[in-house]
Amino acid sequence: MSSSPARGDAVRAAARWALAGVLAAAGASHLSWGRRGYRIVVPDWATRLTRLDKDAIVVASGAAELMLAGALVALPREQRSIGGLVAAFLVAVFPGNIHQWQTGRPAPMLRTDRARFMRLLLQPLLVVWAWRSTHGK
Repeated sequence: MSSSPARGDAVRAAARWALAGVLAAAGASHLSWGRRGYRIVVPDWATRLTRLDKDAIVVASGAAELMLAGALVALPREQRSIGGLVAAFLVAVFPGNIHQWQTGRPAPMLRTDRARFMRLLLQPLLVVWAWRSTHGK
């Protein structure tokens, strides 16, 4: 028995809402309790490339996460475009995760080498989640 298209749409909608919750929590942490700790994740080359200091990059990424979270739920007709933006954002911040793993520096919820390595493995799954929850099969 195959699942109905309506059920698939409902599952994708739930996945989008859950992803929006993850992005909103991450964005809020970048702007509040985790802000200081996330600065160490920002590679030095990123400050040279953007001409922003590390704190500004953390704040900008947190603001972007909050906007993307809001767009995922507030703009359902634009879900494919928003999903592409979320996936691109997750790819864009991946060098920071690699930098953190390579340097072994702790950040909020990433205090061990194992946790930092697992975070690297999580990032591609988040990209797939963003894509599949907004583009379907």
